Amino acid sequence: MTAQIISGKEVSAQVRQRLKQDVEQMKLKDPNFKPGLVVLQVGDREDSNLYISMKLKAATEIGLNATHMRLPKTATEEEVLHSIREVNENPLVHGLLVQLPLDSIHKINTEKVTNAVAPEKDVDGLTSINAGKLSRGDLGDCFIPCTPNGCMELIKRTGVSVAGKRAVVLGRSKIVGAPMHDLLLWNHATVTTCHSKTADLAGEVGKADILVVGIGKAEMVKGDWIKKGALVIDCGINHIPDETKPSGKRVVGDVEFSSAKEQAGFITPVPGGVGPMTVAMLMANTVLSAKRFLESHQPGKWDITYTQLHLQKPVPSDIVISRSCVPKPIDRLAREVGLLSDEVELYGKTKAKVQLRIMKRLQSQPDGKYVVVTGITPTPLGEGKSTTTIGLVQAMGAHMKLNVFACVRQPSQGPTFGIKGGAAGGGYSQVIPMEEFNLHLTGDIHAITAANNLVAAAI
Repeated sequence: MTAQIISGKEVSAQVRQRLKQDVEQMKLKDPNFKPGLVVLQVGDREDSNLYISMKLKAATEIGLNATHMRLPKTATEEEVLHSIREVNENPLVHGLLVQLPLDSIHKINTEKVTNAVAPEKDVDGLTSINAGKLSRGDLGDCFIPCTPNGCMELIKRTGVSVAGKRAVVLGRSKIVGAPMHDLLLWNHATVTTCHSKTADLAGEVGKADILVVGIGKAEMVKGDWIKKGALVIDCGINHIPDETKPSGKRVVGDVEFSSAKEQAGFITPVPGGVGPMTVAMLMANTVLSAKRFLESHQPGKWDITYTQLHLQKPVPSDIVISRSCVPKPIDRLAREVGLLSDEVELYGKTKAKVQLRIMKRLQSQPDGKYVVVTGITPTPLGEGKSTTTIGLVQAMGAHMKLNVFACVRQPSQGPTFGIKGGAAGGGYSQVIPMEEFNLHLTGDIHAITAANNLVAAAI
């Protein structure tokens, strides 16, 4: 009985339609949101141009904002890495694909370039971090390389259960063979990986209930190698001479299709099998990345850790308390409250400005409540507006677990040396580092310096 053909064209079309609906659902949650994909190309190889055009077309069809970033053949490794870093920092991009091979006149370390992609944007699934997570079975916390992911989707569509089956993978490349082995393993198959040094290759293939081939040799696997009724996935793309074709050649896989289809229960054709699925799963990974981003930046509880206070009796002076505390790095705090890297301008390790353009990104989020603390006559211990404000924020944040910020105005200039409040608060309810806040942000020390210089000049 002839094998059932697994059509990658049909399945990929269904996947794309589902992804298009997913993108529309994301836009309903946030009308200003649009998943972004960047394809970075070095050089101008014709085959790369063809593959990229297919990816950009698919991205546009499902509603992604796809960008083709071109670098010339003269691009150096550092220029490529610089471009990757820029995309990594761009919050509007959720997927970054570096098109291989890198067509440069300079020597470029492909592994270094691949691993420069931020793991959370590595929709090709090729960074060492994503590969490591896949090998450990963390399938829900990584991106799976597109071709193996597409193969698994095709296998699932047949209705054949992977669990308990004997699977054989021909090839051990980082893009197909190795991740395919891991994917089958963590879907509970018993997996054997074969390669150029494998003894009795035909014998190993004959044991497979599920056979995945990606070795780059035209029609190497013959029909009489294959177990009767096996499920065969052919990842190969090879060109062989064919005088009947206008181009003088035709595309075949790594499996001899004509003989294999008489043995297999299911088989993918070439072309029209795995190829279309690779592009579809790239789109799926990009949409998944966008979903993760959108979910992590939706209104909700901040994922924030609070600095523990170690109370002492008697209560030390404000400056002693301030210097006994280690401020949390401001960039870490920014991430915890959902600020993006390009929305924060750092001034050292403990200070930063928030860019006003964040208002556009957050405009669809519900407003919070604004509590004003004003008109307080300080107590004998010095508690006034600032101390009360900081204390309220500590109570609502660290104890009531609410999302809360203190907004403390800059006081008028003037010495703070025990004469007036410095607006940093006091005791265990103060802004730290206290001396930086009082002497720099308020302008006090700068005013004293300016006055001293004016007097010196007058004398």
